[in-house]
Amino acid sequence: MDKLKTSRLLNFLMLVLFSTWMISCSDDDNGGDPGTPPVAPSDSITYQLMGIADPSVTGTATFIKVDDATTTVRIELENAPTETDHPTHIHFNTAAEGGDIAISLDPVDATSGRSETVVTATDAGDAISYDALANFDGYINVHLSADDLATIVAQGDIGMNVLTGESVIYNLSEVDVEGISGDATFYERKGGHSLVVISLEGTPAGGEHPAHIHLNTAAEGGGIYFTFNPVNGDTGSSQTTIRASDAEESISYEELLDFDGYINVHLSAEALETIVAQGDIGQNALTGESVEYTLNSVAVESISGTAIFSERENGLTLVQIQLEGTPEGGEHPAHIHFNTAAEGGDIAISLTSVNGDTGYSRTTIRTNDAEEEITYADLLEYNGYINVHLSAEALETIVAQGDIGQNALTGEETVYMLSEVDVAGISGMATFSERMNGTTLINVELEGTTDGASHPMHIHFNSAAEGGGIAITLNNVDGGTGTSLTQVSQQDDESAITYEELIAFDGYINVHQSATDLGTLVGQGNIGSNVTAP
Repeated sequence: MDKLKTSRLLNFLMLVLFSTWMISCSDDDNGGDPGTPPVAPSDSITYQLMGIADPSVTGTATFIKVDDATTTVRIELENAPTETDHPTHIHFNTAAEGGDIAISLDPVDATSGRSETVVTATDAGDAISYDALANFDGYINVHLSADDLATIVAQGDIGMNVLTGESVIYNLSEVDVEGISGDATFYERKGGHSLVVISLEGTPAGGEHPAHIHLNTAAEGGGIYFTFNPVNGDTGSSQTTIRASDAEESISYEELLDFDGYINVHLSAEALETIVAQGDIGQNALTGESVEYTLNSVAVESISGTAIFSERENGLTLVQIQLEGTPEGGEHPAHIHFNTAAEGGDIAISLTSVNGDTGYSRTTIRTNDAEEEITYADLLEYNGYINVHLSAEALETIVAQGDIGQNALTGEETVYMLSEVDVAGISGMATFSERMNGTTLINVELEGTTDGASHPMHIHFNSAAEGGGIAITLNNVDGGTGTSLTQVSQQDDESAITYEELIAFDGYINVHQSATDLGTLVGQGNIGSNVTAP
């Protein structure tokens, strides 16, 4: 960030830090021009003034209660220009909004950097009490000179517009233009409305970037709800007061913290379709809780990746799929299905298609396809898996796949060897993997099988040396790939069996030549309690 951006940001942060509303009883000394009478001890409120044209300028505006109807406004500046006195006014609205002059104050003396004004009425002649000033919807401008009112030396919000100290920061991530990102900070004002400061890095000098709050999440998209002041490309900054939507519906800071929306910052007014930064806000912000699931290659060996499920503040879920190896120009439909990938199942939740150019997809999940509500917590326990397809025209071709929720693997696994028996050259292994729900994925991999063959397979009771009846029927081994995946949660008699029970099971695996030649074994191996520990 360049020096101008840094100094302005530091000054703004100082303003935020010190602009809390302070009421104190103190002895106020004579702080005005020579000849100003001393001010008696009284209640007072001090507001911070931030340098605008020159960030090194700092100062305060102190409202001192003389009596219920009378207020002394004392301005004190440091590092202000000394060539001429500085006209000073209280304006209507916030500094971010701008507004007409409400009360003219005595100019700040160029030599001392001070001024004092006794205020009993507005410039329109309306009486204004100390309490009314303490809650005034306004801000102070200190100008360079009577001939150069456009140059603001110092500025600060007052009354109902001061910041309470409450704030929330939302990340604005890079989108279409590499190198531009930042954040949006929502500050609460004393009046209950909001100041939003957008700070971006990497914006091009001379640019002006429109920014809006949109309805829904960024993954879903939605119409414009509120228009911010554009982001200045030179500073990367924008400051906007939010009191109401573009439709003039009032909205408070507290309501914004629960708002169903997101921010878009655009490249320019002429290129609104190009998003330079974007981020979810309010109830759509992420909590920091997330789970990552692996998506393995299936029909296309080069395509694989991950699916990250992230919790939103409202309990909903952002699902982000990131694949490597997707072909440019492609679009890959993706769904969450019921059951495990080994079992297969119908579509439960349709996800946004994966973009072949980026390998990326993001989806906000509020409901399943049957329009039943589903939360992040529900999805962590979900009995499902993800399929990513080659295209809408080739849904039967799965390019990536992975179990989710209760079907995800814990990382615990046991490998059993399957030895050659009646057919020379065929052998392999069976990997038993524990799922989050305590059931088991059995992955059998054989070498030497023949393309087109299908090999029935079972877990039998007892050891291979003893022989025994079938306990659990497994999915056939595909001769072309030499693999088989089976979800095991029960035995053939429908009695439940867990991973822990399987790795202690008194049994063995037989892999047969074919359904019509069960007598020929192509692979066999003991499992569970029949395997000697190494």
